[in-house]
Amino acid sequence: MIEQIGTNAGLVWHALSDSKKPLTVKEIQKKAGIRTQDEVRFALGWLAKEGKVTFDGCDKDCKISLR
Repeated sequence: MIEQIGTNAGLVWHALSDSKKPLTVKEIQKKAGIRTQDEVRFALGWLAKEGKVTFDGCDKDCKISLR
């Protein structure tokens, strides 16, 4: 499971890197080709711990971007 989270973190990072704007979890899921939104959230946790992403507007639908 941890290996898959790390792999997904790479996919999420590339999806955000290729994007010209912050993305929602659902948008990241689609762009990265990840099966579930939970898997995207696990990957975002990994990237957040490393200080690589920022979250904005999380009172409604979080917009995520690279730091």
